[in-house]
Amino acid sequence: MRKASSKKPRDVNQLAKAILNEATADPVPEQTTAGTPPGDKNPAAVALGRLGGAKGGPARAAKLSAKARSDIARKAALARWSKDND
Repeated sequence: MRKASSKKPRDVNQLAKAILNEATADPVPEQTTAGTPPGDKNPAAVALGRLGGAKGGPARAAKLSAKARSDIARKAALARWSKDND
């Protein structure tokens, strides 16, 4: 399995295009999340999203039983350690 730090595309066609762009000095502009420029976000919407995210985790944890939290943690650990770390 490839390392996550590799910037080369996996698809042969994407790799060929990347090589062509590099050779012709025609860089492709990198896209940000959801294709929006970094400064185009509404600050009020960002603040509301951050507020909801800050509340959601603790609220979910308080609602779960100790056994349910343990099961979730066990499943996460198994997923994390069972991956092929090349």
